[in-house]
Amino acid sequence: MKHSYKTKGTCSDRIDLEIEDGVIKNVGFVRGCNGNLKALSRLVDGFTLEELERKCKGITCGLRNTSCADQLYLAAKQAFEEEKNPQ
Repeated sequence: MKHSYKTKGTCSDRIDLEIEDGVIKNVGFVRGCNGNLKALSRLVDGFTLEELERKCKGITCGLRNTSCADQLYLAAKQAFEEEKNPQ
């Protein structure tokens, strides 16, 4: 299932991703640091939520209290919750 997440506190505006059989697939960022976000998207492809949490949750960027990696964790967490409780 496809999901979109509006980021907060980062250069990127939105994260799109899919959840398939409990793993994260096809991550894409709208705006932000193009090369870094392409690399991040490829690196996390196939991660479970738990793996993403261990690797990305709490990462900051400069003086900000979040980062695109941290926002990706939040996006995936929301997506997993939406899949558990569809409206």
